[in-house]
Amino acid sequence: MAGGYSLIVAIKERRVRTVDCLYIRQHTHTSQITHPQASTGERVPQVTAEETRHHIMKWAIVLCAVVALSECIIQVPLIKGKSARESLEEQGLWNEYRGKFPFNPTRFDDQSLYVSSEQMTNDADLAYFGVISIGTPPQSFTVIFDTGSSNLWIPSVYCSSAACANHNRFNPGLSSTFKNAGKSLSIQYGTGSMTGFEGFDTVVVGGIPVKNQIFGLSQSEAPFMAHMKADGILGLAYPRLAASQATPVFDNMMTQHLVNQDMFSVYLTRNSAVGSMVTFGGVDTNHYYGQIAWIPLSSEMYWQITVDSVTVNGQIVACNGGCQAIVDTGTSNIVGPQADISSMARAVGAYSANGDNVVNCNNINNMPSMVFHIHGQAFTLPASTYVRQSTYYGCRTGLSSSSSDLWILGDIFIRQYYSIFSRAQNMVGLALAR
Repeated sequence: MAGGYSLIVAIKERRVRTVDCLYIRQHTHTSQITHPQASTGERVPQVTAEETRHHIMKWAIVLCAVVALSECIIQVPLIKGKSARESLEEQGLWNEYRGKFPFNPTRFDDQSLYVSSEQMTNDADLAYFGVISIGTPPQSFTVIFDTGSSNLWIPSVYCSSAACANHNRFNPGLSSTFKNAGKSLSIQYGTGSMTGFEGFDTVVVGGIPVKNQIFGLSQSEAPFMAHMKADGILGLAYPRLAASQATPVFDNMMTQHLVNQDMFSVYLTRNSAVGSMVTFGGVDTNHYYGQIAWIPLSSEMYWQITVDSVTVNGQIVACNGGCQAIVDTGTSNIVGPQADISSMARAVGAYSANGDNVVNCNNINNMPSMVFHIHGQAFTLPASTYVRQSTYYGCRTGLSSSSSDLWILGDIFIRQYYSIFSRAQNMVGLALAR
């Protein structure tokens, strides 16, 4: 069945099949059985056994459709490709790149940016991208689904920067549903910025059209963005974080009743190029083990939680007395204050070299785990999850320091723990990823 909303229905025998939500909506409203009225004295038509079976089957289908509709979820596959860092290392350009564009993992330090512009990281290790389309007819773009920001933006045909030349660019003149919002947009990076303007159009996410969605169209982009693999960013944090008071995509999905539950979840594969997934409207039990640990948010702007401490070999090495952290799909590493990150690196046997916390590749199996204690529960990261191996630069930990007190639990953490983001309850759910 084509042209409708896709959903996944888990059947009693635990089989999964795809049905069409639009078809379900139509048939649950139109498939009504009228009962004959015997009180008028009119002759009641006889119902044959075949007709009875037909009615039973008809209502069984309608009942299944209603159950299916209650389980509507939208799934967007993510591709794990080469990061900008990996490509630059292959070309022998990594040292030159990081000299020009040093990594700045800090999200927000300036409170004034909350309403005037948005600040993002220049993270060369990001590797997970999904495809969306914008406009009528649709134009396709790869985006990072980023829980650490709230705006949607993509390059436009009005951008002449070198960074736009090797990315897909949106042409509003080719979309019959595009409307100019009449607002400018500025996104500040650690080593540059993206500037442009805002417009409204239909954005299709996982086959679902989100109508009248505001988004940014870049007119200039920082040079380092030429090395980024994704065309743009789709922010999934709270509206309070959005530049220009733009309504985030997921907020419109909720308002337009496109998801059954006001939550989404993220699964990131460890090594495979395929299998990663963003699920809107629910969770996918195929992607985690055991129980979900629900953690209340400490602030509703980022997906921010309280971490009690970080231990290695049973000893507190960071976050002593508690600290604030955001669960962020738009950052690849674990990021924290410099003193704490240095303490964690020493505790696992790493040393500093060329801006990285380096380890001996032969020692990975003997290195200790890091344990994040959150809301009374322990979340363990074995060395195999926090050490990255490069063909050209050996092994390094996925630990980065920043000038901010706000910690970031990035993709290294999310690969180990299936992450659920509940707007209904203002909580983050974590479960051991499969």
